[in-house]
Amino acid sequence: MSDSEDEASLSLDAVFTEPPRPPTPEPTIATYTRTIHPQGDDWSKINIRLVGSHPLWGHHLWNASRAFATFLETHRALYAHRSVLELGAGGGLPGIVAALNGAANVILTDYPDAALLENLHYNVSQNVPDVAKERIHVEGYIWGHNVAPLFKIQSQNAPTPGFDLIIMSDLVFNHSQHDALLKTAEDALARPISTGHESTESFPDPCVLVFYTHHRPHLAHRDMEFFEKATKRGWICQEILTQKFPLMFPDDSGDEEVRSTVHGWKLMRPV
Repeated sequence: MSDSEDEASLSLDAVFTEPPRPPTPEPTIATYTRTIHPQGDDWSKINIRLVGSHPLWGHHLWNASRAFATFLETHRALYAHRSVLELGAGGGLPGIVAALNGAANVILTDYPDAALLENLHYNVSQNVPDVAKERIHVEGYIWGHNVAPLFKIQSQNAPTPGFDLIIMSDLVFNHSQHDALLKTAEDALARPISTGHESTESFPDPCVLVFYTHHRPHLAHRDMEFFEKATKRGWICQEILTQKFPLMFPDDSGDEEVRSTVHGWKLMRPV
């Protein structure tokens, strides 16, 4: 296969085969307002700029992203003083929350597209104070590819390669990319500190968190194939959250109860 053919196989149309939603014409700002206010924290909201139109759906702040942000607020042990990788970050809300709440190292990644990455840089610049900016990075990354470049960035703030938390927010509807996402998770997730280490509430083992909504109820079974594949590949999969939100697309077809529900799952390596 020629180099030109390789490049064509990684184009947006080839990597993301799901049909895009109608684009929005102009960039917008969506605000996440935190529901808890721990003593000593001085931020109350995050303004996320969304690209106006993009085939990778970066022009929406998805309900799963909001649910993720709130979940991270109440489960800081998963990432405090630890390394975090967000895949398909879009506007970057969950990863920014992790950075603001004490993660040692956060890498926000998305498809290496100039508009997406510039927008992520903008959201970091507007929401993360200067004192924390050295701990958060934006990088283009294609799922399933070599994670060594991510480890190189991580090494600036972490002594050993491997991420303690991998964030996947509303990605499982990309059915053609399930295997690629799982490969990245397998390659990038850190191992427990030692074979004798026991996971505790205050120091849990590294994990992958996957939050999503069945935006197309008739394809919910295809979404769930992600977890079926993960189980076959040796992951322990556990649903940890269900949360209702207002419908994002009221005019869409399908069961409204299904389309308004965010599900959260935890994936862990077997001990």
